[in-house]
Amino acid sequence: MWVLLQQPFEAREYLQELSRRYPEITACAEVAREFTRMIRERDAQAWQNWLNAAKTTALERFASSLRRDEAAVLAALQLPWSNGQVEGQVHRLKLIKRQMYGRAKVDLLRLRVVLAA
Repeated sequence: MWVLLQQPFEAREYLQELSRRYPEITACAEVAREFTRMIRERDAQAWQNWLNAAKTTALERFASSLRRDEAAVLAALQLPWSNGQVEGQVHRLKLIKRQMYGRAKVDLLRLRVVLAA
């Protein structure tokens, strides 16, 4: 069943009717919620159960693509490290580079990157 407490009051009846008519949507939503919980709590023990549950929903292709790189997924669930800070810096640099495209040469781009830090 949908988590009705998190939904706007106006949407509750609609979601209940949707659940009643299309149980496969409810099953898919439950599997998606379990995936979110598993990632947030870094619950590697739930990985195999989630893969089995995802096989029977519309998330089957997503699960099979994750299975191809299962070692990386398990490492992300088990290890305390994250590359979020590095990815954030790379994103910031690419944004500055895109903003400067066609306007200046490397020296001005370097100055802009240093001043933005």
